[in-house]
Amino acid sequence: MAKAYLVVRMSGQINVPHWAKTTLQLLKLDKKFRATIIPAKDNTLGMLDKVKHYVSYQEANLDITKELLNKKGRKEGYKKITNADLEKSGFKTIDDLAASLNEGKISLNKVKPLKPWFALAPPRSGFKRSTRKTYGEGGILGKNKDLIELVKRMI
Repeated sequence: MAKAYLVVRMSGQINVPHWAKTTLQLLKLDKKFRATIIPAKDNTLGMLDKVKHYVSYQEANLDITKELLNKKGRKEGYKKITNADLEKSGFKTIDDLAASLNEGKISLNKVKPLKPWFALAPPRSGFKRSTRKTYGEGGILGKNKDLIELVKRMI
């Protein structure tokens, strides 16, 4: 079983029911193409299953976690994070933070100078699959095995 999930919101804010908006806000995914890393627990898996038609998720790996923190990790004022910011929260380097996020020991909300999400761009060279169907139907939504490659094109 996975220890943490990489979750990316793929749909916009229009025509989203109230119950899905609330769940997406709890996951800190307020806007389209926002990503976050959440620890795998029973309640978070239930939340992901509830909003699977609005997000895409996959088990997080250490490489993509480090890349997201290095390139898209931001603090207050939308400034890049530094090692001094990480020392305030008890981590020595970005690698230590990435390892603890990947193991599900901590969530991004608990690391105080950091924003709990990563702002991504639309993927370079576009989507290869439908953005309105789940992965099993030939789309990108829900549990997506190709999400890591997609996120690398979105960074």
